[in-house]
Amino acid sequence: MKSILGIGNALTDILAILPDDTLLKEYHLPLGSMQHVDMETGDRIWSALKEIGVKYVPGGSAANTITCTSIFGMPSGYIGKIGDDELGQLFKSTMEQFGVRTTMLHSDKSSGRCMVFITGANAERTFADYMGAALEMGPDDLKPEYFKGYDYFHIEGYLVQNQDLIAKAVQMAKAAGCIISIDMASYNVVESNNAFLHNLIDKYVDIVFANESECRAFTKVQGTVEGMRELAKHCETAIVKVGKDGSWVKKGEEEYYIPAWPAEPVDGTGAGDTYAAGFLYAHSLGMPLKVCGEIGSIIAAKVVEVVGTKIDVPRWRDAKKEIKELIAANNG
Repeated sequence: MKSILGIGNALTDILAILPDDTLLKEYHLPLGSMQHVDMETGDRIWSALKEIGVKYVPGGSAANTITCTSIFGMPSGYIGKIGDDELGQLFKSTMEQFGVRTTMLHSDKSSGRCMVFITGANAERTFADYMGAALEMGPDDLKPEYFKGYDYFHIEGYLVQNQDLIAKAVQMAKAAGCIISIDMASYNVVESNNAFLHNLIDKYVDIVFANESECRAFTKVQGTVEGMRELAKHCETAIVKVGKDGSWVKKGEEEYYIPAWPAEPVDGTGAGDTYAAGFLYAHSLGMPLKVCGEIGSIIAAKVVEVVGTKIDVPRWRDAKKEIKELIAANNG
């Protein structure tokens, strides 16, 4: 079985159901907004939330992907940076419970977190993000031995803003013989790092995952299919996800539309991360391009049926059965 290493922002989602918006007003958090807060404010909010009762869900885009590849059975590793605190230990231990081999770097700052406040009858979500230790990861933290023995290296697009870190990481991954993939993560990250991203993908990246807005920001081309074709000129394999409408995949002369797998969606969080895991798992087995997209679609359909990014055991069982049948049909 081929192996995969991911790098990303080690963040823990802290979910709290609030009786009213008193706490939001106290910390000047407009209802439904996403605010970045400093360390002092982040620690004070977390202390206040502990008294209410919260749910902790370690995550971040690459961590979600790597957790899934590990559940699929791929030997999986993860590089991130945490603080010497309770949240950092929780993040590390949870990843390891899923079988992920962690390389957790340490910072004097508190571990990164995304505090999610759920209020009102409509379950309105308000976010306070403190990136903390995650933002402290730099090129000097990386060592060539972190990459040795891995066949794939997966990059969380949010890290592209840390250009020196990613430039060094891809050089080390290529030297180790890795196939490199990137999930573009956000159209505004693509827009603000466009020249760097073009150079990175042209020189180092083999597989690119993007949604429609990210693809448009990168290629400056309108239209999903046209944008995918332009994106594919820069890498070996291009994937453009179109949410409930499925995805498009292209490699060389091969080009396929992959319908979304049937699902009863309740929360789209993590769908792109799990799609990438399914695609990369299938790719590591040498599956045809279309099957890689279909396996990505199967597992993405399971995560949208649950709140948050963690698929429950029954849905994992169903997904593995459906994927096994699909692989068997293609191995004929």
